[in-house]
Amino acid sequence: MTEKLLLFGGAIHQAGEVKARRASKSATSDWMDLEKQRGISISSTALTFEFKDSFINLLDTPGHQDFSEDTYRTLSAADNAVMLVDGAKGIEPQTRKLFAVARMRKLPIFTFVNKMDRPALNGFEIVEQLEKEFGLQSYPINWPIGSGDRFCGVYHRPTQKVVTYERRGKGQAAVQKEYELSDPALQSIIEPDLLEQLHEDLELLEVLGDSLDVEAIHRGDITPLYFGSAMSSFGVELFLQSFISLSAKPGPMVSRTGVTVPPTSANFSGLVFKLQANMDARHRDKVAFVRVVSGRFEKGMKVKVARTGRVVTLAAPQRMFANERQTVLEGFSGDVIGLTNPGAFVIGDTLCTGPNVAFPGIPTFSPELFCYMRCAPNQKKAFTKGVEGLLGEGAVQVLYSTDDYIVDPILAAVGQLQFEVVQYRMKDEYGVDTTLEPLSFSIARWVKGGWEAVEAAGRIFNTTVAKDVWGRPVLLFRNEFALNQVISSESGEKLGELSPYSLPPDV
Repeated sequence: MTEKLLLFGGAIHQAGEVKARRASKSATSDWMDLEKQRGISISSTALTFEFKDSFINLLDTPGHQDFSEDTYRTLSAADNAVMLVDGAKGIEPQTRKLFAVARMRKLPIFTFVNKMDRPALNGFEIVEQLEKEFGLQSYPINWPIGSGDRFCGVYHRPTQKVVTYERRGKGQAAVQKEYELSDPALQSIIEPDLLEQLHEDLELLEVLGDSLDVEAIHRGDITPLYFGSAMSSFGVELFLQSFISLSAKPGPMVSRTGVTVPPTSANFSGLVFKLQANMDARHRDKVAFVRVVSGRFEKGMKVKVARTGRVVTLAAPQRMFANERQTVLEGFSGDVIGLTNPGAFVIGDTLCTGPNVAFPGIPTFSPELFCYMRCAPNQKKAFTKGVEGLLGEGAVQVLYSTDDYIVDPILAAVGQLQFEVVQYRMKDEYGVDTTLEPLSFSIARWVKGGWEAVEAAGRIFNTTVAKDVWGRPVLLFRNEFALNQVISSESGEKLGELSPYSLPPDV
């Protein structure tokens, strides 16, 4: 889908087909070697293109639920979310988790039902799933005519026209033509039972009576619904045209102190929502992705990091296109800019000029899987460098034992695939072979009261105390029973508040 959006936006001239493992071409947005091998997105990527006098910053996020934390961070920089649904499978388990993440950010959600050229659920089943699973009303912008081998087009409700779909050769865009619904020619183009079904479906849509309320879309109460086939490029351009007119434009952001910062503010402000190491393997660089919130960004400007007060010169800003980049001279609200990271930034940092302003931080997800990661003694130096690099970008969370004799890091992740990616990248980017030793924990809680609270609590049963990279205490539990047992005990009262996530401390 990402490829075809870029294709219609003129950013690329030939779309690489995204197929599992056997793909001869990989998606433009999938720049990491492992992504190309597996045919899936592992890391969020920023891409910018122009469509009908509008600039679109496309933040392509992983679709796998194991990377939902990366998706959450990326959505903190987005104004809208586009959810892809497999027409045959409907709403899958990983879709549920990622959709919940989008709802947490209170974003307008646009739903594109893909792969309609394969056997698929009917449109009303998708509508029912959205309402049943998420309590979300949908407004179909277009409506499918058949599916699988019989998929022959869509009815476009805004123009009240039938847009027909005609297959071409493998990998080629489908031929499409427009007809009035009353055009007699449709009787020779669409099979009689499908044409009759279309009229019945449209009558039922009218009976349902939902209207297209743009404000409700922006509140996240209604999702515009689209049907098509990204592989055949059918329905993608219709989606883009509609998205441009219905999507929320860059708006104000509220600071931690409750101050609303409008995009038109004279002072620059931006949010660091992602860090990425080694996008350019030749230079082992670190890039910070910044969403411009307000004001005007200019190359070479000096900004303050709100968390530390440090002043940094932004001398080499870049606009990212997967792992390709071009120098940026200026930017405005909604733009995504890549900055060389001199070690001054962490995820969730606010950059600003003028009066100090800090936007809410981006919390980590509560990890559910834990393991020690180890290497051979002769690779320790490269191992340490790799852990620091991957830690900084949030590929996984890293904890350490409170026992000074145990120096191996504890990796903490939301999903198993995160561990596999870290091992692969340690080998590919740092030349280090690693082994993992699983730990039997499933829950982590940060002690808000710090080490004083831990010491006051005394001995805590069925719990292991670790520390995070900031040196703060983290309690590890095997299960919910062990957690609840501690909370309800005398030690739990002395521990005070336990948090399932963490934020970088202010300096």
